[in-house]
Amino acid sequence: MSSPSALVIGGGSGIGAALVTRYREADTPVTVWDIEGDVDVQCDIAQPEEIEAALHHQLTHHGVPRWVTVTAGVGHSGLLLDTTPEEWDRVMRINLRGPWLCMRAVAALMIEAEVPGSIIATSSVSAHLVDRNMGTYCASKAALSMTIKVAAAEWGPSHIRVNGIGPGVTKTPMLGGAPSGSPWLTGVAQRSALQRLGEADDIAQAVLALHQMEWVTGQVLDCDGGLSLHSPIDSYGAHSKPARLPR
Repeated sequence: MSSPSALVIGGGSGIGAALVTRYREADTPVTVWDIEGDVDVQCDIAQPEEIEAALHHQLTHHGVPRWVTVTAGVGHSGLLLDTTPEEWDRVMRINLRGPWLCMRAVAALMIEAEVPGSIIATSSVSAHLVDRNMGTYCASKAALSMTIKVAAAEWGPSHIRVNGIGPGVTKTPMLGGAPSGSPWLTGVAQRSALQRLGEADDIAQAVLALHQMEWVTGQVLDCDGGLSLHSPIDSYGAHSKPARLPR
């Protein structure tokens, strides 16, 4: 009998690539779908026919995966007043429709094969934190978080767990080349409880842990170093290092 395997959709770069590295270091069989990078299958999740072709390849060559992670997505910035309908549709097509199509397709495989499994989709802290310059992105991730919850309720009786991971600001290509010392990124690090930006491997660790939590489903785990703990009405002010305790 072959070993249980993993599938990372969007594993060619960023968080997905870090997750693939973790799987390979643990000798876990893993298949990678993406549009670029070190991939097993070329797949653009904005194109339903490419998902179907990737799924056929998966079933033919690798079998039904036990752990599926969807990390593919796209960033977007801009005010709602300035966003065009075409931009809105593109973000929703990649960040919401694509993950839904992938999740639905692999869940159908698991159900037909009677294989219990775990599916994790990458949402964001932006699903519940308001950013006036990221309204379209925020909306796409909020909708994905609810899709995750409904899928968990729908597929739970078939022994399929569905969860989400909610990264904060993480150093991946999605930052669009913003310099690490920029005022914005410096401010984000200072507002985070752990006083730094996230790394792709930080999120990969959380994904692996969540896949192993067999009594957890329908949850979106924020993995943000405490960024979402920051309150705009906090009268104490910015985070500061605590005074040295007396000996």
